[in-house]
Amino acid sequence: MKQPIRGKPEDITEAYYRGLMQSVGYRVKDLRKPAIAVCNSWTEANPGHLPLDRLSRAVKEGIWAGGGTPVEFNLPAPCDGMAQGPGMHYVLPQRDLIAASMEAMVKAHGFQGMVVLASCDKIIPGMVMGAARCNLPTLFLTAGAMLPWSVGGRDMVTCDLKEAIGKRISGEIDDETLLEWEANICASEGTCNMMGTANTMGTFLEAIGAAPLGSTTLLTAAAAKIRQARDVGERIVQLVHSETDFSAFMNEAGLSNAAKVIMATGGSTNAALHLPAIASAAGLKLSLRDIDRLSRSVPLVAKFKPASSLNLVDYHRAGGVAAAMKAIRDQLDVSVARGFEPSWSEVLEAAPDPDGEVIHSPLKPLAAEGCLAVLSGNLAPDGAVVKQSGVESGMQRHSGPAVVCDSEEQVRRILLDKDIRPGSILVVRYEGPKGGPGMRELSIPAAMLVGRGLQNSVAMITDGRFSGATRGPCVGHVCPEAWMGGPIAALQDGDIIDIDIPERKLDVHLTPDQIKQRLEEQIVPERPIEGMLKAYRELVSGADQGAVWI
Repeated sequence: MKQPIRGKPEDITEAYYRGLMQSVGYRVKDLRKPAIAVCNSWTEANPGHLPLDRLSRAVKEGIWAGGGTPVEFNLPAPCDGMAQGPGMHYVLPQRDLIAASMEAMVKAHGFQGMVVLASCDKIIPGMVMGAARCNLPTLFLTAGAMLPWSVGGRDMVTCDLKEAIGKRISGEIDDETLLEWEANICASEGTCNMMGTANTMGTFLEAIGAAPLGSTTLLTAAAAKIRQARDVGERIVQLVHSETDFSAFMNEAGLSNAAKVIMATGGSTNAALHLPAIASAAGLKLSLRDIDRLSRSVPLVAKFKPASSLNLVDYHRAGGVAAAMKAIRDQLDVSVARGFEPSWSEVLEAAPDPDGEVIHSPLKPLAAEGCLAVLSGNLAPDGAVVKQSGVESGMQRHSGPAVVCDSEEQVRRILLDKDIRPGSILVVRYEGPKGGPGMRELSIPAAMLVGRGLQNSVAMITDGRFSGATRGPCVGHVCPEAWMGGPIAALQDGDIIDIDIPERKLDVHLTPDQIKQRLEEQIVPERPIEGMLKAYRELVSGADQGAVWI
């Protein structure tokens, strides 16, 4: 052990600790067992985290049964979907606050291991960052997927509700239909049943061996979730006794494997934000160039809502993450450790073969490359990110005049009008990590674009970010951001922008001297802030480095 199990009677200096622990109900004999932190992000403010209350009880039962002592505490869990608009300034900053809170609590109390319960967009990355810093035996469990809503012979999930806003604006649906969808599409608690950031990061956990296989795609209502929770509780005690720290699988090989699985299954652009941050917390390096290289190294063997008609239920029935990993096995390092038994080689040998409908063979993939592409050029010298698997073939290359907006609110107003010219490129700037501040996701504007049927004629670029569930020609993470004097700040209405995804280019038809002169004349919007956002703006790194601030 890195440190002795606390609470032995012969250690009189531990009397204070033992007395306080007994005051909350623990017995002295409980304190002689490994103390396992149950880091829970249960909340009533997030459907993906509501089930974690009952799952934590099963985890603790497993820890007791395995010979450990569970000690639960809670961490924040904001919902990106609920925190739209002004609230979105506070979502990405919380990722690093969650990581710091976990690190501080775990190290202050001297736990010997951790079980982490998390489900959604910023919470899983934050907790992985915290786990990497603590580097104790650690396992994760997610809540599982929300039930889809079946209507008219098709399944509808959360992203369909977002796109319904644009459909209502265009007149494709009426008020009565919108209200019916609003009341029914989010059919239960659990993570949104699509390949957004929540399930992308759940995929990450499974692919590095930190969460049970199938835990991301399994419906939260399934009885098997309770069994998974008990198994995780028992298993963590075994990892503590074998001194198997998080770094045994959260290492360079594990990170590479997980990134490839994300790329091969149509994961979120937010992975390009979180993976570099996780790598940094683990003492590893992962750049945007590395992400593009990893995406090019694997074929696209699966994609799910909103980029296809398939959801997580379909994925689970086809074998889930294990089956997707089997499809790209030749590109993975199966010698790396995992937190569960058996080994990766044995797991992938037993996994289902690609069914050709949900999970495709690498010999007949959906695309030759993975889902993400990193663009660069005179408009994004340090890179920009697009989910190429969600862009129609006719928009993989696109040139058009800029329509420049200095905030999300401004582009929303434009999208509410009906006179957007086909071919235009909506530019949304001053929404980067510092400029926003908080690098807001332009989830609603992107969904409005698709809902209005403009995804085949109008593109959008931003120094902010998009939802993991965004589809269409939406390029985010433009670096450097406008607030830091990036070239995107030099754009004016009518400037011709070239987006070339196959060639990985993002350029504007301006000379270096023109860009320089315009930047010298550019007036930065006034955005007075205070409190944590003020500290965030001062400390946060660029999106190309993961927007890390703690």
